[in-house]
Amino acid sequence: QVQLAESGGGLVQAGGSLRLSCEASGRTFNSYAMGWFRQGPGKDRERVASISWSGISTDYTDSVKGRFAIPRDNAKNTVYLQMNSLKPEDTAVYYCAAGVNTIRPEYWGQGTQVTVSS
Repeated sequence: QVQLAESGGGLVQAGGSLRLSCEASGRTFNSYAMGWFRQGPGKDRERVASISWSGISTDYTDSVKGRFAIPRDNAKNTVYLQMNSLKPEDTAVYYCAAGVNTIRPEYWGQGTQVTVSS
């Protein structure tokens, strides 16, 4: 069992930056792929970024490439989402997830709100 707790959301102006953190409980954190998902108002949930258990492989949805990064620190059981050059369309609830893969994660955090004002 893995429990995930996100933090770092908030209100930021367009062009600004935020860093989300997701701390995991459990001793097997470094065996899971990790992902960040988001769901904006009236939109379906989408996967924003993912990282393999080793940290070697990452993947990003096209709309955030070059602006977001998903580093992980296995020693701290934490994965981050560094978000730069934020846009109003990035406004959403952001969720951290873990699993064998990030196509169908097994574990989810409670979500953290990110609001980008124009």
